[in-house]
Parts: sequence; C-alpha cells; structure tokens
Amino acid sequence: MTVALLGLPTDRNSSYLRGPAKAPAAIRRELFSESGNSYTETGLNLRGEGVLEDAGDAALHEDDGDVERITEAVAAQLGAGRRVVSLGGDHFVTFPILKAYAAAFPNISIVHFDAHPDMYPSFHGNPLSHASPFARILENGGIAALVQIGIRTMTPAQQRVAGEYGVRVFGAWELDAARAALPQGPVYVTLDLDGLDPAFAPGVSHREPGGLSVREVLELVRAIPGTVVGADVVEYNPDCDVAGMTATVAAKFAREFAARIYTDAQGRGA
Repeated sequence: MTVALLGLPTDRNSSYLRGPAKAPAAIRRELFSESGNSYTETGLNLRGEGVLEDAGDAALHEDDGDVERITEAVAAQLGAGRRVVSLGGDHFVTFPILKAYAAAFPNISIVHFDAHPDMYPSFHGNPLSHASPFARILENGGIAALVQIGIRTMTPAQQRVAGEYGVRVFGAWELDAARAALPQGPVYVTLDLDGLDPAFAPGVSHREPGGLSVREVLELVRAIPGTVVGADVVEYNPDCDVAGMTATVAAKFAREFAARIYTDAQGRGA
C-alpha cells in the first residue's frame, strides 16, 4: 500500500487573502529538500520502495467544478489501492476530499486541527468558502464523528451547527480532554496550519495567537486509537511566511502523516 502525495493548488474560496494555491509546490520543495533526510520519527524511510509516491497536482480550474475534480482525483488514488496525503490549497479542499473518503470508508471519523471550526452554513454568500467545509461534510453524511482541536474562534452560527451534529469541539487549552475523545475506526486527519500558534507557523492568512505547538499536534496524532487512512495539510500561504519556516512545518506534518498512514495500513490491514 503506497501513500500518494496529491497537490490541490486552489485558493478561490479564501475569504481574506489569496496565496494558498502556491502552497503545494512550496511544501514539496521542503519535503524533498537536501536540508533533511527522508526518515520519519518512527524510523520509516519515505523513499523506500512503495512507501510514498508524488502524484502531482490535480488539474484544477478555480471554479465550482473543482469540487468534482478534487473528489475524482482522490477517488482515483483510493481506487488504485493508495491512501492520500493532500497538500492544500485552502480548507475548502477538505469537503471534496471527504466525499471520496466517505464513499471508500463508511462511517469514517475526522480529527480536525484548526483555530476556526469552519462550520458556517455559508460565509460571505459562499457555501464553498474555506470557512464552511465542515458544514458541507456534515450535511453529506457518512461521518461517524468529527473531533475539532485547537478551536479558539467559535461563533454562535457555528455553535448551532456543532450542536445539531454532535461535533466534539476542544480549545487549545483542553488537550487532555481532546486526547480522550480521539476516535476509533477509520480516521481522516485534517490540519489547518493556523491551528498552530503563529510562533510555529507564521505563514498563514489568518493568524490566531494562543494556538498549538508542532509537538502537541504530532503527539495527538500519534495517540489516535483508530486507523489513520488519509490526511491533508492546508492553509499554508507562502506570501505570509517568514524565511520558509511554515513550509518546513507543513512538510514535517506531511512526512509524519504519510508515515502514520503507511504504518497503519501495513499493521492493521486498513
């Protein structure tokens, strides 16, 4: 079972600054840079035979048709027996990704790291906004649980959606409780880089101080009791970065997520 690395270069649905469409190329440069090596914290060599394959970027047009284009690109990888680590792009992309994943893995759960819940029914008149993907995902159904971690900007409109669908929402100060709520079964991990404190990831469009550390996110992902079958890293904005710091952080997460997905598939037969 190979993990495919899939770029999703889109930021049409960003509500404040454009720039995340440039992220996949920047993250790849760091991921494959000679500044480090290809081994993960678990000792897995991502350059080992059949471990990680760069599937390139999906051919996106920056229009509403990108919903189906992304779903089809992810479904094609899953249909070929691969699992996918996607590089956004803004957080809109998680909606079409999950359409493919929910079809392949019934009752999949989601672990979502973010400063924002991204559950607006519509934002600035755009139901596909990067502030709305989890409203769309929950409406589509097929999700066993949604656990959100690091949230520190919850609004009444999003609280209503969370209450309607039983979303478990944890602030950046509630990590012990969040760890206890991590789901069993097939799990998809989505990381919005603004879930981190800006000290660790300044290269985002919506900086929100008081967030998570890189190590806290890695340890929470390590603690997931279920089988991680896919992941994304989204909302990196190279135009806002400082000395490529956030690209390095994004590449770190892509590397460790790929290792977890590959190891789970080998050890648990996902």
